[in-house]
Amino acid sequence: MTTTTAMSLFEAIGQAPADPILGLTEAFRADANPGKINLTVGVYQDESGTTPVLACVKEAQRQLLQVETSKSYKPITGDPTYGRLVQELMLGGDHEIVTSGRACTAHTPGGTGALRVAGDYIHHNHPDATLWLSAPTWANHEQVFAHAQVPTKTYPYFDLATNGLDFGVMRDAIKAIPAGDVVLLHGCCHNPTGVDPLPDQWAQIADILINNGVLPLVDFAYQGFGKGLTEDTAGLQQLARPGQEMIICSSFSKNFGLYNERTGAATFVARDADAAGRVFSQVKRCIRANYSNPPAHGGAIIAVILEDPQLRSQWQHELTQMRERITGMRQLFVEMLKDHGVKRDFSFIKQQNGMFSFSGLSREHVETLRRDYSIYIVGSGRINVAGITPDNIDALCQAIASVLD
Repeated sequence: MTTTTAMSLFEAIGQAPADPILGLTEAFRADANPGKINLTVGVYQDESGTTPVLACVKEAQRQLLQVETSKSYKPITGDPTYGRLVQELMLGGDHEIVTSGRACTAHTPGGTGALRVAGDYIHHNHPDATLWLSAPTWANHEQVFAHAQVPTKTYPYFDLATNGLDFGVMRDAIKAIPAGDVVLLHGCCHNPTGVDPLPDQWAQIADILINNGVLPLVDFAYQGFGKGLTEDTAGLQQLARPGQEMIICSSFSKNFGLYNERTGAATFVARDADAAGRVFSQVKRCIRANYSNPPAHGGAIIAVILEDPQLRSQWQHELTQMRERITGMRQLFVEMLKDHGVKRDFSFIKQQNGMFSFSGLSREHVETLRRDYSIYIVGSGRINVAGITPDNIDALCQAIASVLD
């Protein structure tokens, strides 16, 4: 038998670092402590610690099974019905953007896929643009846009001293962003801080971007998880003014529980329908060169639910239950920390929105919680509030009280 002496292309490849969030989940799974707690990955969990399949989703799947006749490819941008329903859910069916046809929506593989499509579009069509990210922002934002070859910078957002929005500094920084650049805004339930602008602050942000010719890119992954389906569109509605251009990257992972179906959308809003068509032609080129066309099943589930009044009502009820559970855990968490003798004021956690909270815990606190108590939290101190349950909250608060002593 002969052995090859040809050069190996793979032998010299180094080990990539673990994802800062998903890597913690791997460590959590390997932890033998039966009392371990995972507050890292952003998935909703019910009181039993399970990420459920919504009842409305199960019924929609049952209906699809009865009528589905083909697994053929969808168009490059997905089913047009899905695109229409995405726009109507975000903006309302009678919104000027929807009725004028100046928005086009592509079904993407999750919200992350939508961000990558937006990044590819910006790189190929606005090569001189810089994308501005909040400091902090979702851990994957910078990586997604780096791989799309879009340069990024940051603008200030969070005030560590108050555990709130540093709006004055943020506003002044956005004013200085050059015309032609792009600013990424979290539409609601800011990840990782849970801190959102107030309605009047959104109005000021919209004024600045419109007047200065800066393009908003809205990451809208948590509609309905903050204050409500309509309430959570307050920022988007301010940005969606007549003639204003923007990109919206949305996701149905959280509010429909369709995490592994990878169901998202990239919506491009132009000044008129003709411009939207031209932009969308470029979007199609980006998609064709990336994944060609989207997975169909998640989008079909969304369409069935949103077009059936009974299923839509059931979905809204289930979404309300998820949101109220998170809100309840926020309140109970603050109360129980106080009951366990914690002197630090954590009341700000009750004012935050969505699944995530910047807890104020230091990297050293986080490391001690993981090492001594098998409690897994992202190094920044961000916690997934939905990972807190009635069964683990006492142990969690006791551990936090111990590390803060």
